[in-house]
Amino acid sequence: MNIKISSPVKRIARLLRAIDQPARLQILMAIATGEACVCHLEAALGMRQAYLSQHLMALRKARVLKTRREGRYIFYRLSDPQLLDLIQLAAEMTGVEEDTLQALIQADPLSQCECPHCAAELQDVEAAS
Repeated sequence: MNIKISSPVKRIARLLRAIDQPARLQILMAIATGEACVCHLEAALGMRQAYLSQHLMALRKARVLKTRREGRYIFYRLSDPQLLDLIQLAAEMTGVEEDTLQALIQADPLSQCECPHCAAELQDVEAAS
């Protein structure tokens, strides 16, 4: 028996497969409200650059992430902010507390990242203090 799966169903399945690994969800949550370069993600997630790059490439290929180059740095951001809604809905459906999820999304160790973007933000934060 051959079951024909429609094209829209295949597109949905591709998106869910692209984000189905815990490391990829961590990346998406780390950049949920902005953008980050690989060195920032290394600092934020404690993952090696090569490991992150593999996941970032898969997410870019699936069109989940967009990029912007600034000098030698490439900054990653969500291609569609609704991805965060999908993650929040999945968290709610699996019983993850809202404050737990927000802590994961808002984790931001700027002091551990040396890229120009983070260094500028850190200087702004220090100047405001």
